[in-house]
Amino acid sequence: MSRSGQPPDLKKYMDKKLQIKLNANRMVVGTLRGFDQFMNLVVDNTVEVNGNEKTDIGMVVIRGNSVVTVEALEPVSRAQ
Repeated sequence: MSRSGQPPDLKKYMDKKLQIKLNANRMVVGTLRGFDQFMNLVVDNTVEVNGNEKTDIGMVVIRGNSVVTVEALEPVSRAQ
């Protein structure tokens, strides 16, 4: 969460395929369906990637304090 108490600006990533790096060296890929002011994420069609091994885990809620980085895997518009 930003210092100003504003929600994270993730609107431009909605319904986009993302690669999310989590703590404990974990990585997931999926489509962002929702988020809140704490950066908790709702991710659909989620696949956990562990080296060459991929595990389909469906729709998940990821706690904001577990997120290290978020990377878009498809074009994201600048306009909101």
